[in-house]
Amino acid sequence: MTATTGLAERLRTELGADSVVTDPDVMSSYQRDMMPLAPAGSPQVVVFPANTAQVQTVVRACAEAGVPIVPRGAGSGLSGAANAIDGCVVLVTSRMNEIVEIDPDNRLAVVQPGVINLEFRGAVEKHGLFYPPDPSSYDWCTMGGNVSTNAGGLCCVKYGVTTDSVLGLEVVLADGEVLRTGRRTVKGVAGYDLTKLFIGSEGTLGVITEITVALKPLPQAPGTTIAAFSSTEAAGAAVAQIVREGLVPSLMEIMDASSIQAVEEYLKTELGAGKGCAALLLCQSDAGGEAARHELEVIEQVCQSAGADLAYTTHDLAEGQMLLQARRAVLTALEIYGTWLTDDVCVPRTRIAELISGCERVSAECGLRIAVVGHAGDGNMHPTIVYDANSPEEFARARKAFDDILAIGLSLGGTVTGEHGIGKIKRDWLAKEIGPVGMRVHREIKTALDPGNLFNPGSMF
Repeated sequence: MTATTGLAERLRTELGADSVVTDPDVMSSYQRDMMPLAPAGSPQVVVFPANTAQVQTVVRACAEAGVPIVPRGAGSGLSGAANAIDGCVVLVTSRMNEIVEIDPDNRLAVVQPGVINLEFRGAVEKHGLFYPPDPSSYDWCTMGGNVSTNAGGLCCVKYGVTTDSVLGLEVVLADGEVLRTGRRTVKGVAGYDLTKLFIGSEGTLGVITEITVALKPLPQAPGTTIAAFSSTEAAGAAVAQIVREGLVPSLMEIMDASSIQAVEEYLKTELGAGKGCAALLLCQSDAGGEAARHELEVIEQVCQSAGADLAYTTHDLAEGQMLLQARRAVLTALEIYGTWLTDDVCVPRTRIAELISGCERVSAECGLRIAVVGHAGDGNMHPTIVYDANSPEEFARARKAFDDILAIGLSLGGTVTGEHGIGKIKRDWLAKEIGPVGMRVHREIKTALDPGNLFNPGSMF
């Protein structure tokens, strides 16, 4: 019996035959996430634990066998963080999909990592509550994956990213023991903030098995303002002025000309931007009543003062949802032109226009279409490169463009990832951004918690 067969048989005995997969054809669908640039290996086993105790079983068995573990949610990630490495065990959390508790009085909930983001949002809405983080893949990504990558979304400008909603975690450590971090209270400063340490750690420090999150009252139906600009500089000026005015809309998104064209063609509709539109700004306010009307009125005035060719506000929910759908449909729309490769770079809000202009230069240099959309409210941009997946030469140009955009982001005082994470695709860039001392501290923390380097080796660093 080989070591691989022995580990698989042990896991089948302890977890059940239907929780362990070794068929290469089936395992191939769990090899990688949505990032085509990131390397991926072949796992020896894929497991589907149903609870914390079974995760402990997997971790202990792998520790004894010296086999690495790669935790995986739905595979919606865009950094390669969930990609398998050769000979590993891929631990899929999809069966751990229970909403353990919803506590309306304390405005919190407890969920397992396999719960789908959108399903959870729908469940808490029945209690008049709201879970803010809404990644673009919120209709199929999981809560565990969101925590592991510290995912963001369209509502970040007002409500923050995942870490701003997480109160505590249950984590299986490298020795198989269970660590519980955080609290259920509004305040708490006892000891190190271990919860924050595990959020965004991409499965390199432990396996998250339970998440306690804070909830907010369900906001009012949002009003929506859309503004079209003939230059990205004018759009950037509008964003800066909105921030300067102290306005905090629940959503503030930007789309460049390439994104607008793709969406209009895909949805068979016109956004009213006009052919000379270089950038479209989309804002929403969920403050409700007169507060929302005033907020959007000021935003509309700011956009007009910044040189908007069109500024339009609606408080019709259906119309607002239609405009928001156009923003959410960008990646799907770009598939009209080829395979897409989306970047994730965050810059100071005053430098958004410079980043978009930089992407235009990169597009001209590499000869590939680059569409830019992003969360203007926090400067988190997603330049998306379109290429022919059947052309190795175009793929190489797309790869270079991806790195060139990251370099521009750093040169503008930004960061190489605002919400997708480092994964297996930006390890060199992490080192460039945080420097040798930062890398040393990262490695020391990793060694302290995972001395055998069995949790997702090769991700982050």
